[in-house]
Amino acid sequence: MSRIPTHTVEDAPAASRALLQKIVEATPMGRPANLHAQMAHSPAVLTAYTSLRAALAATTFDPKVGAALTLAAAAGVGNNYMTRIASRLAQMNGWTEEQVTALATGTSTSDAKIDVLAGLVREAAANSGHVADTTWKAAQKGGWNDEQLTDAFAYLGATVFTGYFLNYAQTDLDV
Repeated sequence: MSRIPTHTVEDAPAASRALLQKIVEATPMGRPANLHAQMAHSPAVLTAYTSLRAALAATTFDPKVGAALTLAAAAGVGNNYMTRIASRLAQMNGWTEEQVTALATGTSTSDAKIDVLAGLVREAAANSGHVADTTWKAAQKGGWNDEQLTDAFAYLGATVFTGYFLNYAQTDLDV
């Protein structure tokens, strides 16, 4: 059972309403997902979440790579709700069902460059940000530059924030 109240746009705290309305407008459900409806209970949490999501647009990655990193991070965090959201996002951005499974489990997607970066993000998510030197060097040898390796952290951070909130709030699955 969820620990934090779930809000509609109408009954959310006043400081959360505009942000929650923007989220609703961007979702196909026509209502806030439980995670957003609970985050709205704290305007600070919803602002932090939307700011992290907005920052992802400033990275060097296209949406398909970003979706892969989000899914790899979600798998590392180990939250079922977050993994489902990230899996749907990955499929919407062109990953096949088999590749989505591979990104979630750490097996090959048949794209070695993506696999090495997704592996780095998954390892970081599972180990409080710690990544072995061999993993880092493999990503560099795989063709990822320092800016891209730094940008990958933005996806890790946004996903960890969301996954931890879901764990913290014990959000009921609605996706």
